Amino acid sequence: MNQTNKHIKYGVMLNLYLAQSIPMSFFATVLPVIMRENHFSLTSIGLIQLIKLPWLLKFAWAPLVDTSQGRISSYKKWIFGSELFYALVIFSIAFFDLQTDFKLIVILLLLAFTASATQDIATDAFSYLILKKNERGTGGSTQTIGHFLGTVIGSGLLLIIYHYFGWNILIAALALFVLLALIPLWLYQPQQTYQTQKNIPKVKFSDLYRFFKQPYMKYRVAMLLLIYAAIIGILTMLKPWMVDLGYNIKQIGIYSGLIGPASGALFAYVAGKIIKHKGQKFMLKWLLYAFLIINLYFFLISRQTPSYILLQIGIIGIWGIYSMTTVFVYTFLMNSIRAGREGTDFTLQIVLAHIGSLFIAVLSGELAHVLGYSGLFLTGVAASLILLIIIPLLYKKSLQYEISG
Repeated sequence: MNQTNKHIKYGVMLNLYLAQSIPMSFFATVLPVIMRENHFSLTSIGLIQLIKLPWLLKFAWAPLVDTSQGRISSYKKWIFGSELFYALVIFSIAFFDLQTDFKLIVILLLLAFTASATQDIATDAFSYLILKKNERGTGGSTQTIGHFLGTVIGSGLLLIIYHYFGWNILIAALALFVLLALIPLWLYQPQQTYQTQKNIPKVKFSDLYRFFKQPYMKYRVAMLLLIYAAIIGILTMLKPWMVDLGYNIKQIGIYSGLIGPASGALFAYVAGKIIKHKGQKFMLKWLLYAFLIINLYFFLISRQTPSYILLQIGIIGIWGIYSMTTVFVYTFLMNSIRAGREGTDFTLQIVLAHIGSLFIAVLSGELAHVLGYSGLFLTGVAASLILLIIIPLLYKKSLQYEISG
């Protein structure tokens, strides 16, 4: 494959991940701000978080997407179908009023996010199949860049557009963007990186259970549950800490909602290059030390009121490390994908990482309440030291059995 075709491949991937992440970011982060401006109750604003539920449950219908049994053309059909439905539902929301049709809009958003989650299952499988093994680092960084840039656009730029053009035009434009994102995929004719295997057993829902019965899978599961443990606490409590430091909503939005994710996109590109040239093991070793350094940094600056510059360095650092960890995770989980079950296996592992992060996020709030922010960050230091010992052992064990070549 020549260099031009390779760049087209990554461009198609980036476009698909942007198409799913921009509307998601807008509805999950900006919509609550708009609702508060329109004097919605905090209960209603909390209810809007239910729209994320399909992304935690998407593993349940991943085997349905895998009925294509490893055929790229079939995954493309799933992407087209779910993306078209995604765009249609988003477009329909433009015709309803947020004040008078709130419950209906929540139902429509649940449908939209279900379609988006389905598109993600198919897109992850599609991406895995078009990537050669030596391209997985760059592929993982492309996925991460798409998500982080989507956060920047969805939670920052679209809020500005909303204030100028209003709800109806913005929602219609979102739907149009999702449709336009299908054009590069329609034009792209990929070559499968391996021949579709014959006589692959038909995908069953019991494959969800069988995934965990594979040799050494317990080590991989433990690693995915723990990999974000040392940094999610900082990310979760960063905005509340900034509020307590006296920063206003606009400043927090710029620093933590725009500069942070934008830095993450840049660091994701770097991570892809590191994995490509140095390998996963080198990337993991660097990350484990980075976990320790960033927690120590936040602990030290939290002992007194940090200056703007010190805080900004910390924000860029934590988002950069978070994005590089995500690139590693995407690349790492590609090592254990069963033929014909690409969507199921990819999705299961991503959900495991999300579950681990969710648990730490909930726990961090209680730790910050009891120990204070400095105590929370010191706990992160201790977690980093533990991970320095545990994660390399789990990684070594997990590599004793790899499915993919």
